[in-house]
Amino acid sequence: MSSSIDNDATPHADAAASEETVRITRDLIRIDTTNFGNGKAKGETEAAEYVEAYLNDLGLRSQLFNSEPRRTSLVTRVEGRDSSKPALVVHGHLDVVPADPRNWSVDPFEGIIRDGMLWGRGAVDMKDMDAMILTSLTSILANGQPERDLIVAFFADEENGGVLGSHHLVENYPELFEGATEAISEVGGYSIDVNGERAYLLQTGEKCLVWLTLRAHGTASHGSRVMHDNAITKLAHAVAAVGTKDWPVRLTDTTEQLLREIARILDVDFTQVTPNDLLLATGTAAGFLQASLRTTTNPTMLGAGYKSNVIPDTAEARLDIRAMPGEESDVIRLIQELVGPDIEVEVNHRDVGLENPFSGALVDAVKHSLHSFDPGAPVLPYLMPAGTDNKALSKLGINGYGFAPLRLPADMDFPGMFHGVDERVPLDALVFGRQVLTDLLRTY
Repeated sequence: MSSSIDNDATPHADAAASEETVRITRDLIRIDTTNFGNGKAKGETEAAEYVEAYLNDLGLRSQLFNSEPRRTSLVTRVEGRDSSKPALVVHGHLDVVPADPRNWSVDPFEGIIRDGMLWGRGAVDMKDMDAMILTSLTSILANGQPERDLIVAFFADEENGGVLGSHHLVENYPELFEGATEAISEVGGYSIDVNGERAYLLQTGEKCLVWLTLRAHGTASHGSRVMHDNAITKLAHAVAAVGTKDWPVRLTDTTEQLLREIARILDVDFTQVTPNDLLLATGTAAGFLQASLRTTTNPTMLGAGYKSNVIPDTAEARLDIRAMPGEESDVIRLIQELVGPDIEVEVNHRDVGLENPFSGALVDAVKHSLHSFDPGAPVLPYLMPAGTDNKALSKLGINGYGFAPLRLPADMDFPGMFHGVDERVPLDALVFGRQVLTDLLRTY
């Protein structure tokens, strides 16, 4: 942990802590923890050992857990001033999705600092938050203790649904999270622009996660034959039917609250403007937020055949389905109806949706900490269209929120950075995030 940041990092009043947050984020980016899914990954062990060494320097003893070789998660507990209060889980994940360097303008695993930003795979998802957690603990422990016990976790395998990470720990070591009732992690706390006014999104819920395989069978034969029983043709019809399905808008309590708040900021009548038009007022965040209004069923992978002149007897497609909380069973049933009885529908992975209240002591504390560094900025609830490790923790009755605070430029397409090309985060946003997170963990 001896590297230093480049000379073009913007100086800040809290220079040492600022440099440390950027340095740790960059160090973690340089540890390639690519998760290809379906059990194939480079592994999180080196990153977990890096975090373990850092925490050890703070006097914190960590436990490492290997669900499989090189699939390492880490948990430590930080004693608070008042351990009678319910513990708070503060968690991040160490794995990242793949990055093809041919599509990037920089090496995705070099951690380049350029134009006031840190570039690299994991810069926003979510090695930035991992670093903010570590440096927040440094600041807090240098001056005492957090208000309550913190259960700090760094999970493996989040990008594959947490099967070998958070779910593994929840199912096999639930005692690690004893006494906890709430959690914070990704993906929320970042700023958006609503008609020229900066606001912050607090993730209070997330859609269900279902990964399906569609499988078609046919007759194997020579590619020159007249063949009406072609597996690829059958699959193509099924994929097109699912991929073009226009699912209806359905407002949950969370999305209705969000829309009403946006209407208030815009000074318009909530009942007179469509949900899509309201979300368009959020600028670069609109594409992300619009997916919270309805179920989405996106084909993501195709596989069939082994030679140009051979008609295969099997063809498969993978679907990424994000349904509204509690509706995943109905959506799976409707998918089967949509593709017809000749197509097999196999569930590869399924996880719950969440919807937590936009009220209570934790939400109040989040608002207070944000307003300490950005006074008066509105804080809005939202239902994230994707998923996090909070799904696993919910099995223990822990209500998880997305709060990785970042104050961003109004024109930055931050949601587009998740799993995108040229992923990057402003250096001053990292500093802001550490300050807000430190305040929250120290006082809540």
